[in-house]
Amino acid sequence: MEEFLPDYHFIAIGGIGQSALAKILLKEGKKVSGSDVKDSKYIKQLEKCGAKIFIGHSRENIIGKPTIIVSSAIKEDNPELIEAKGRGLKIIHRSDMLKIISDNYTEFMGFCGTHGKTTTSGLCAFLLSCANLKPAYAIGGIIPKLDTNGDCEEKNTKYFIAELDESDGTVVKYSPRYTLINNLEADHPDFYKNGLEDVINTFTQFITGLKDNSKVLINIDDFGNNELIKKNPTYRNFISYATKDNSAKYVAKNIKLDTLSSSFDIYNSGKLLGQIELSIPGEHNVANALGVCALLIEAGIEFSLFAPYFREFTGMGRRFQKSAQIGTITVIDDYAHHPAEIKATLEAVKNYNKGRVFAIFQPHRYSRFQGLYNDFLNSFDNADFVAVLDVYTAGEKYTGGKTAKDFTDELSKSGKNAKYYTGTIDEAASEIVKELRENDLVFTLGAGDITKMGGVLNELYLLKK
Repeated sequence: MEEFLPDYHFIAIGGIGQSALAKILLKEGKKVSGSDVKDSKYIKQLEKCGAKIFIGHSRENIIGKPTIIVSSAIKEDNPELIEAKGRGLKIIHRSDMLKIISDNYTEFMGFCGTHGKTTTSGLCAFLLSCANLKPAYAIGGIIPKLDTNGDCEEKNTKYFIAELDESDGTVVKYSPRYTLINNLEADHPDFYKNGLEDVINTFTQFITGLKDNSKVLINIDDFGNNELIKKNPTYRNFISYATKDNSAKYVAKNIKLDTLSSSFDIYNSGKLLGQIELSIPGEHNVANALGVCALLIEAGIEFSLFAPYFREFTGMGRRFQKSAQIGTITVIDDYAHHPAEIKATLEAVKNYNKGRVFAIFQPHRYSRFQGLYNDFLNSFDNADFVAVLDVYTAGEKYTGGKTAKDFTDELSKSGKNAKYYTGTIDEAASEIVKELRENDLVFTLGAGDITKMGGVLNELYLLKK
């Protein structure tokens, strides 16, 4: 039997970003191996595609002389990283692997900004797949109806769609033919020490490094985006879209918002193109859909080819995704972990009148929680009850400052009905379930293990009954 000698080896291959790249390489005919600390849905998908997977990190996992792919989460003491360095193997960051892949496609579509890039990139991949344009894509979330975060349906496809991460500044490495910038806000304070100013500087470097024939679709309703425009007054590649500012080239009008859906008319330079119907709620998703629609039109794709499929898009995994139905109680899981994201998610259901809007919030990372603390306090106006969990550390250590208990106390003092729950998800859920009422619309909000909460509440509620 021929020895398996991989072209690429991914350390922590089960991660959402790593696994998407591995899938594309496998579909392109490359040999891929990888390791992770535990098995997962992503791992199983990769194995079906032909990847050799090791559970657990060990120096013996590196076979032959593959190029090693790492993410920012890989520590210097990782045994596979130490082994690779000792053997002089080529080691590249996943952002560099994404760039290498993207350079193979003429119609590279990059989606970036502080919020919404997973939804917009996933929506774009979904629309082009439904339109049988067979795109390749690498997305930071699962597209439910496609059940994957990355694919390459045809080796000779010209379309490549990718979510571009700005959290560590690596967005500047890419050169999309078409770029969508949803919004720009202060986030990732561990990297952007001066807040929005540093974010704007990074995106200035990004757009000015693009090719002359590139197009940058930009939402001019957003303050941060307008700051980017002001900083680059002679930049000619901006193409504007908006849900409020009628001076934009692409405008959404006659917006209709329901609890779990929305619709709008899209205008291009004052001309009505048609109506878009969405199965996801909120004005922020109207803006997301408008931006994707504008980008595809600018890419020369006929509106009629993709427009009918908007209504079939049910959102991304962990983006306003129903995780449980407990009798009349609906649980929605959402990755929202930034104040603006939480605010937008709860704003989408501000007219819900069947029961309470019940928010369960798990702060993500001490650095973000401390850096945006006051903004978080102002994010729950549309919640009738807020359950606050302990901070999900994501590997960070507590070095002082406000705690989740302090946050709950301040919410309560401001008049908000809030309660603090400590311990694991199971332990917190055992207390939270006592608070639930008929017709509650429950949101689990955060980027950590709070995603398990809906299933746990469902089990506990059934036992209680």
